[in-house]
Amino acid sequence: MTETQLPAVNREWHLVSRPVGWPKPEDFALVEAEVPQPGEGQVLVRNAYVSVDPYMRGRMSAAKSYVAPFELGKVMQGGAVGEVIASNTEGIEVGDHVLHFFGWREFAVVDAKQAVKVDPQAAPLSTYLGALGMTGLTAYAGLLRTASFKEGDSVFVSGAAGAVGSQVGQIAKLKGASRVIGSAGSDEKVKLLVEEYGFDAAFNYKNGPVSEQLRAAAPDGVDVYFDNVGGDHLEAAIGSLNRDGRIAICGAISVYNSTEPVPGPKNLARLIQTRGRIEGFLVGDHYDLQAQFVQEVGAWVRSGELKYSETVVEGIENNLEAFFGVLRGDNVGKMIVKL
Repeated sequence: MTETQLPAVNREWHLVSRPVGWPKPEDFALVEAEVPQPGEGQVLVRNAYVSVDPYMRGRMSAAKSYVAPFELGKVMQGGAVGEVIASNTEGIEVGDHVLHFFGWREFAVVDAKQAVKVDPQAAPLSTYLGALGMTGLTAYAGLLRTASFKEGDSVFVSGAAGAVGSQVGQIAKLKGASRVIGSAGSDEKVKLLVEEYGFDAAFNYKNGPVSEQLRAAAPDGVDVYFDNVGGDHLEAAIGSLNRDGRIAICGAISVYNSTEPVPGPKNLARLIQTRGRIEGFLVGDHYDLQAQFVQEVGAWVRSGELKYSETVVEGIENNLEAFFGVLRGDNVGKMIVKL
């Protein structure tokens, strides 16, 4: 085994109780533990950046879902990228950088087969958690495969200033959308969407009914709706959907902390008239697109054609507050914790 000088203490976040409604600080604990040692076929990674994402709220509940819940009293998980400081496997050397799924901690032991080598010379390390990572692939697969985007489509994106939404809108423009509309939760984010990301129109959903603002921004209707929010946004999109329109359901952050069942859209019957389609998707079903995604989107990132924003929070001790910030919508682009 090869290794560099190993530290003595590893700080990691544990889930200690399952949140009801909005998570509270007392549902979590920052714990000091020994730095783990890699076994056969494993590497030890010093995490440089870790990801916090809306889907993690679902894993804090015990309800059955598409991924197992976090275990109480155990360290949580999430995307992370870092430097290998000890290796007990062939093909990954000390000094290599890898992407893996053991965030919420400073140091992680990772099976070699679960570590993906990344090149910090090709793109900044943090982008492998965002623009070139899971959130980027989510945007790419959801728009192009699930929503069957085609040149000339008019596209509406909710949560458009977030990590996924901002990339959806830009990919749509780069692929020849006739019009791209975004919604966000502040006037500053609306300005960013239009002036920085090239959206044709955007609106602040807090400034009035979403359905009215969407009709004003897309008077000719929308062909594709990429849903990150749910609730009134989904109902508004159904109301503005054109003939043969498609809706890709990526997330529903507006209802993640609800303690009572949330009513669905009241206008679903309109899909009969429009012959519309609603389809949910998970990025994990689309990893066959990974190589195509990295080649195409990576080129756009390097050329500057696709812009991305990151909200960076410093320190593992602030990991929890960064997660709360995602739920509140504090982030512009990808929320990342730098360790």
